[in-house]
Amino acid sequence: MSDFKQILQQEIDELKAKAQASKMPEEMRRKVDKEILALERSVELGSYDEKYEKVSKWIDWVVRVPWEKETEDNLDVKRAAEIFNKHHYGMQEVKDRFLEYISVLKLRKQQGAESEFRAPSLLLVGLVGTGKTTFAYSLAEALNRKLVRIPFGGMGSAKELRGESRLILGAEPGRVIKGICEMGVRNPVILLDEIDRVAKEANRDIMGVLVELLDPAQNHAFRDNYIDYPVNLSHAIFLATANNTRDIATAVLDRMEKISMPSYTDHEKIMIAKKYILPRLLKESGLRENQLIIQDEVWPIITRPLGFDAGIRTLQRTLEGAVRKAARIIVEKGYPEVYITMENKDIFLPRY
Repeated sequence: MSDFKQILQQEIDELKAKAQASKMPEEMRRKVDKEILALERSVELGSYDEKYEKVSKWIDWVVRVPWEKETEDNLDVKRAAEIFNKHHYGMQEVKDRFLEYISVLKLRKQQGAESEFRAPSLLLVGLVGTGKTTFAYSLAEALNRKLVRIPFGGMGSAKELRGESRLILGAEPGRVIKGICEMGVRNPVILLDEIDRVAKEANRDIMGVLVELLDPAQNHAFRDNYIDYPVNLSHAIFLATANNTRDIATAVLDRMEKISMPSYTDHEKIMIAKKYILPRLLKESGLRENQLIIQDEVWPIITRPLGFDAGIRTLQRTLEGAVRKAARIIVEKGYPEVYITMENKDIFLPRY
């Protein structure tokens, strides 16, 4: 056997071992075994071609699919509430909805309930910067689940979600299956981010895939065009975000529980800045908590530099700049701390 054939046979043996270790369904296993046998024959006959690449790549993805593997939920309601409050100010309706869900799961587990209880599929609707996306990360942390984020902004084809046929050269699974493969579990929190921002020409097809993902009657057998076999996603938690619902299909809205994210008031933004944003920025920059002090009368200017702003992104960027400037002054001048006052605010705050 030539060195090249030996290398190919080693690759096939590795695929065989991975396939044997995988907990894929028996019907899929028969398909994979058949393809591996065909690969071995092609190597024996010396007919290596692009089909070998396609088939070996497909098998490599199939064995990566977490057909049964799941993380175990942490159902400590008190801990979940602490995590939500640690990362988010307000948002009580969203927090309450998932604390209720965790409570029901805990009770059912204690009672040994056998029937499945599906997580609510929530659609968080609100203006930019109101905390929609970051809540998904907090939810994953609270439940001890992995997180898969799928950005929909500018998505131009349903193939990005569902994949392409493996017969096409260069084809791969869609973002849903890729995401669970990367996380290694079939029950992550799946963040469908900005589902209202898909390309107009692809809106109808993408919404069709979303219906299949969100419908409990269908998502237990989600079929990716590349994998070409049903994958059970019914244990995943789907959390979607949107700025508005104008371009979201009615069929998708019907399968989700909509929660409107209110705009932050100036007072709420100041509280968020003091309690969450500034302490994190100081820690990231290497400054101690008492090394940058912002006087109370400066906060309204930081919060509303350009008129009303529903979210906190501008506020965050403003504070990032102020912290950087303070760090430089402390290093260059040797000052023990820096105060931002009405008199020196122009040094630290952007000029619009």
